[in-house]
Amino acid sequence: MYDSHELVLARLPSGVPIRTTVHVYGEGRLVEDGSGPRLETPDDGGPVVYAQAAQHGREVNGAAVLRRLHDRLVGDGESGDSAGELAGTLVAVPVADPLTFDHVSYTTPEALDSVHSNMNRCWPGDPEGTLHERMAAKLWSFASAADAVVDLHTGSPSMLTHTVYMRGDTECRTLAEAFGTDLLLAESAGDDADTEWSERGFAGKLRVAATREGIATITPELAHSREIVETAVETGVDGMVGVLRSVGLLPGDPPSWDGTVARNHLGRVTAVESGLFRPDPDLEIGDDVRDGDRLGELYDPTTFETLQTAKADRDGIVYSVARESTVTAGSTLVGVAERIDD
Repeated sequence: MYDSHELVLARLPSGVPIRTTVHVYGEGRLVEDGSGPRLETPDDGGPVVYAQAAQHGREVNGAAVLRRLHDRLVGDGESGDSAGELAGTLVAVPVADPLTFDHVSYTTPEALDSVHSNMNRCWPGDPEGTLHERMAAKLWSFASAADAVVDLHTGSPSMLTHTVYMRGDTECRTLAEAFGTDLLLAESAGDDADTEWSERGFAGKLRVAATREGIATITPELAHSREIVETAVETGVDGMVGVLRSVGLLPGDPPSWDGTVARNHLGRVTAVESGLFRPDPDLEIGDDVRDGDRLGELYDPTTFETLQTAKADRDGIVYSVARESTVTAGSTLVGVAERIDD
């Protein structure tokens, strides 16, 4: 069975509603009440998976993944999958944040939400809070009813595709392996987290809020933002099918995983000054580097003075490289993921 409903997330000052669409596949159905659609599942129904994309509006490949998955589930059946055969329920929201989507941006304009410009810092939201808090609260009603959550994101073209999960959580790790990216990044939280985790407000991420409620949650980071890239979409669809098989919504098992686990949000080589950054010509994402290896040069474009020789601060894997040469002080030049045995 398949159903979809329009969901009003919040309203602009003019009264114009901020709308998105909720899609439901399998045994669950959407029931309208006074505040909008809500999910209803049979008492003996199978597991529920919640998937969303475009929480950051420029990250469009996740939305393309959910469209392709939709075609696979409700299409002509050539793929072998069908929404009518799902042993449970899939809830999908292809555009979680219409505000940033319309502006092709990572955050919403300050005039709309100066307190929580990044929607992924205010989960589980607040129905009486700022615009982003209200929007998160509306979507939380679906996410919190799930047994597993997939929050689809994308990064720059010069970023290694990976999946982030909560370090030490076995169910999250299993879900991440089922999604199938070669690199998994384990993120610590709470007292075990690094200083950056707290300073950047990561406690308000959807992944963190859901995991704290006992819901296995992952954040796949597909390559490329701002453009639909076929290889990224294929990776995302394969990953979603792996997740649905892992939790039992689709028959079969996900492919066995044999990749690398590393720590998240550490090993960021940052710019000490603003200027132009030139990565070493032979530096590529996926490269193995050692502590102290040269990664590139930051220089002053007006005086030609070298401001910084960027070097790795640990052994690990290069998972991101700043290819847009103009950088500001404090921005990340190269991300190096430190291998761990989680």
